[in-house]
Amino acid sequence: MAGPAREGKSVLITILITLVLVMTCVFIHYEMLRLISNAMPKMPGSPRRRMLSAIGVVFLAHIIEISLFAVAFGLMQHRWGLGEISGMVEGGWLDFFYFSAASYTTLGMGDLFPSGHLRFVAAIESLTGLVLIAWSASFTYLAMSNFWGLHKSRQK
Repeated sequence: MAGPAREGKSVLITILITLVLVMTCVFIHYEMLRLISNAMPKMPGSPRRRMLSAIGVVFLAHIIEISLFAVAFGLMQHRWGLGEISGMVEGGWLDFFYFSAASYTTLGMGDLFPSGHLRFVAAIESLTGLVLIAWSASFTYLAMSNFWGLHKSRQK
């Protein structure tokens, strides 16, 4: 009976890790967007500079979120034995980052693939990335619409 009990425990651990990752990414994303949203009106310089700063912060948020999933993939594979990333692996942290970025963006190149419980994490990472990228696009659209008028009025 140890086999099924151990399997059930590893499934529960995987679900909990994934839940913590998703909640952490949503929190980071919210705080980064709130930070730049509050800072943009007070920033010196042109509307163009403000928008570039906003895009930079949004990009940084995505890089942090991808990195969190990459670290989780590495720990889940090497420390906890919950699955592995296979395929054209070169054997370093960048493999996990690359796989995480491909999953997060739903690009899914196919040269690396998860096995075991990492499949669940990769699937949820894709959903998380899709939602957060859409959130970033909505934020960027709103920020652009707010500052577009300032840009046009400065040209006159």
